[in-house]
Amino acid sequence: MENSGRGAAGERFADAVDARLPVHDGAGQLLRKAFPDHWSFFLGEIALYSLIVLVLTGVWLTFFFKPEMRDVVYQGSYVPLRGRPVSGAFDSTLHISFDVRGGLLMRQAHHWAALVFVAAIGVHLLRIFFTGAFRRPREMNWAIGVTLFALALAEGFAGYSLPDDLLSGTGLRIAQGIMLSIPVAGTYVSMFVFGSEFPGHDIIPRLYSLHILLLPGALIALVTVHLILVFHLKHTQWRGPGHKNTNVVGKPLYPQFSASSIGLSLTVSGLLVALAGVAQINPVWKYGPYRPDQASTGSQPDWYVGFLEGSLRLVPPWETNFAGHTLMWNVLLPAVVLPVLLFAVLYAYPFVEQRLTGEWRQEQHFSERPRERPVRTGLGVAGVTFYGVLVLAGGNDVVAQTFRVSVNALTWILRVALVGGPVVAFFLTRALCRALLHAEQERLTEGEETGEVRQTIAGGYESDHRPVTSFRPGAPRRPLSPDQPPGSRTGTPVPQHPEPEHRSR
Repeated sequence: MENSGRGAAGERFADAVDARLPVHDGAGQLLRKAFPDHWSFFLGEIALYSLIVLVLTGVWLTFFFKPEMRDVVYQGSYVPLRGRPVSGAFDSTLHISFDVRGGLLMRQAHHWAALVFVAAIGVHLLRIFFTGAFRRPREMNWAIGVTLFALALAEGFAGYSLPDDLLSGTGLRIAQGIMLSIPVAGTYVSMFVFGSEFPGHDIIPRLYSLHILLLPGALIALVTVHLILVFHLKHTQWRGPGHKNTNVVGKPLYPQFSASSIGLSLTVSGLLVALAGVAQINPVWKYGPYRPDQASTGSQPDWYVGFLEGSLRLVPPWETNFAGHTLMWNVLLPAVVLPVLLFAVLYAYPFVEQRLTGEWRQEQHFSERPRERPVRTGLGVAGVTFYGVLVLAGGNDVVAQTFRVSVNALTWILRVALVGGPVVAFFLTRALCRALLHAEQERLTEGEETGEVRQTIAGGYESDHRPVTSFRPGAPRRPLSPDQPPGSRTGTPVPQHPEPEHRSR
């Protein structure tokens, strides 16, 4: 009787709480939310879990790092640099690496997590682009993703520059040259950022504040908004039996999706720690402390800013003197104008495509296979080719030395590839998409070959076919009608009957 009384009291208390705060109903609806079961949807989760590792290791590193540029004499465990004057930031970096228990492991785990974080965001954006998951009503989530990518680049560069070693100092010098290339305002921008003539004593403390406070705060805030929108708008999914524009077929959040997601988070964390333990990265003690009168030969930035380095190396030395001012086109165009144009195209593309195809009038909740949109896929591959040539150009000196070719000849080859490569990639990709669509329609119409050959009454031979029974995610299950050919001029797939605007999650 006592237990039943307590149970009734507990139920009354739960009812009273739900009447004021609908925790049970809200949590129940949340736990029943479905998530599509396909490997490509996990790319965003890899970025999320890499960010968590970044935050945890970054908090640990703040206990030992000193963002100071005052000169000190190094007296740590690394003998080759003992007795040399270094900055406080470089001294504390060596202290973390050699004198703090587990310090080098945490430093390298932080660096590897940063690389994986940026890479996962980039690949996730490519998945969204090639499958058309940026269309209405997800345009703003696409814009948030592009902003996250830009902030991740800035956050990575700020953290990369903090140790004040010769490699990162060379990168800061390049950044100052980019600022100076801005007409009229360049000198003022440089003085505002560095606080004095380069290198000054303020840049490391300012980058430290950006790296541990402002940029992480913006990243976490945007990730939170991004996840809220994902839950509200629901996931896109591949076409298939039972899949509609108004539902999502997949694993419920609890327990199936939660279990797989937790497993993925542990896997990502374990792999990052394993990389930190066996794969050396950013050994600043080999580069030595930064000195303005020295330059690091063969230096390469982290991959995510390699495209800026490559663009600087490929543009010819163009300069113009006008009204007492020197316009350095060889720096302004590749390092200021080009990134602005690239991100402007990324922000504007969803709205431009939907206007051209007329899809902005209704919501789109199905993911599309890249072959169904030959033009979009061709543009995406052209963009990846453009980016890849720039990244390769960022290491043209190392490539030339490795393969024993002239660096000047290689630079001209890359200049031609930068202009012609994306064009060739676009047309080849578009043709390949159309060929795949045609082969798929032929397979659906005629069936799959069994491997058996029969002789006809007329004396000829023909292969036997059977109906298609296996389908990949999103693939059609019956041939298209003749009046609905796949892949039109804009790459628009077969028109779908409009679904109601309401959504069930």
